Amino acid sequence: MRKLAAIATLLFWSTCAYAQDRTITVASTTSTEQSGLFGYLLPLFTKEKGIAVKVVAVGTGQALDIGRRGDADVVFVHDRVAEDKFMTEGQGVKRYDVMYNDFVIVGPKSDPAHIAGDKDVADALRKIAAAKAPFISRGDKSGTHAAELRLWKEAGVDIATAKGSWYREIGQGMGPALNMASSSNAYLLSDRGTWLSFKNRGELAILTQGDKRLFNQYGVMLVNPDKHPDVKAKDGQAFIDWLISPKGQDAIAGYKVGGEQLFFPNASH
Repeated sequence: MRKLAAIATLLFWSTCAYAQDRTITVASTTSTEQSGLFGYLLPLFTKEKGIAVKVVAVGTGQALDIGRRGDADVVFVHDRVAEDKFMTEGQGVKRYDVMYNDFVIVGPKSDPAHIAGDKDVADALRKIAAAKAPFISRGDKSGTHAAELRLWKEAGVDIATAKGSWYREIGQGMGPALNMASSSNAYLLSDRGTWLSFKNRGELAILTQGDKRLFNQYGVMLVNPDKHPDVKAKDGQAFIDWLISPKGQDAIAGYKVGGEQLFFPNASH
């Protein structure tokens, strides 16, 4: 009996250790975290699959670097150029589309650059630069920062030489950037999801939206276990498979703030 009890105890603790070990690390963007999406999605996934998810929310550039170091099992980001580079380097197993939303330019309702209602984002940015109106840049190598720099270039503005005291790079995530823009009545580029979840708007409002160049695609990749043997490939892939499954896609579509849908699933099956 004593031997049986010892075996039962060993099995119990082995099971507990296994359950506790079923945790994956996802390096992702600040927008998926600060919009509240992960707070909504992850409990649904964990309840169904028994796998806990630890999120490291940073800019896309940093998230991909975490993946390159093998310090995450999955990366969930939004900068296609950087994602393709990650894949070309052999750092990821396969890239999947998950969802999209869009970027918007928000700014003070007083609108000193007169961009309200302008659906041409390049024109809006040219007006901001010409007026030297206060602009907050994340400056953190995130997907949003990469999009902002790309849009300045498309607007024909060499921001490296044009920037002055009106252009402030803060090296922080979307939430802090929105707070700073709110407190200083400045313009900035935001993803719509974080904007809709943002409470401290002050005098800020969406002023420019709807340009197809503001499209914002999110992708997910399993970090390559051939390069990083500690990657929890089975459970990481289970998370990806759930995200792109009908159940995961329905969950993404079901996340709303104030009745507005923040992200639109578009995984291809």
